[in-house]
Amino acid sequence: MSRVGYLPIEIPEGVKFEFKNNILEVTGPLGKLSRKIPSSIKLTSNKTIITLERENDKKNNRAIHGLTRSLVNNMFIGVTKGFSKKLVINGLGYRAELKDTNLIMSLGFSHPVKFPIPENIKIAVAKTELTVSGVDKQFVGEIAAEIRRIRKPEPYKGKGIRYIDEVIKRKAGKSAVSSGFGSGGGS
Repeated sequence: MSRVGYLPIEIPEGVKFEFKNNILEVTGPLGKLSRKIPSSIKLTSNKTIITLERENDKKNNRAIHGLTRSLVNNMFIGVTKGFSKKLVINGLGYRAELKDTNLIMSLGFSHPVKFPIPENIKIAVAKTELTVSGVDKQFVGEIAAEIRRIRKPEPYKGKGIRYIDEVIKRKAGKSAVSSGFGSGGGS
């Protein structure tokens, strides 16, 4: 059984939070986040630590307890350190550049792909690497997934957009299968 929900959350210096009507607002040096806390979870705090408690041990409340604790902890990490995802662009002639509030990518299509950057997200381009960063962990991951979805990596040559730590299982092409004699059609 997981004990994640019982772990205390340390409040970093320079971070302010307010909890009213089951809505937690966290403000820090990088930005501001707010989240609705389920009514079955009770939030208590002193000057340096926040703890979350559940009202009973029903299965749903146990699950929500650990999840809520993780989400609240990510809010504090996000407004102090932020979150980022790195993507790599593989392919001959594949590239990306920033223009105004858009990410323009050449990915082997007949036209350049224009991706509008949301206001709470920062994207940095360095040759074939993209870094998506922001304060909300879920939103950063979602934007990185949307960019990857534009041109998923293909298994034969590995061309496309992938996460930096993602491993693409490569497949052998046609020539590797038909390399022997007598494996073809007629005589």
